[in-house]
Amino acid sequence: MSETTLDVQGLTCPLPVLKANKTLRGLPPGARLTVLASDPASVADFQAYCRETGHALVSFSEAAGLYRFTLRKKKDAPAPAPPEP
Repeated sequence: MSETTLDVQGLTCPLPVLKANKTLRGLPPGARLTVLASDPASVADFQAYCRETGHALVSFSEAAGLYRFTLRKKKDAPAPAPPEP
């Protein structure tokens, strides 16, 4: 399984989520992305982002002002069935 780390410390809302979204788009389904952030607003932002996109928020922690989020990219939706003749 692919694991990537994205350091967005020093950036404020909405940049941490926007940069995470861009990174996730380049990862395969099921890959994990660990995001390191310093913006306290990122806690609510990443929870809402995962609810809205279907990516999983696997873990979250905070220590000394460093917020660590681990996201798992959702599986791609199956291709729609071809129309019947």
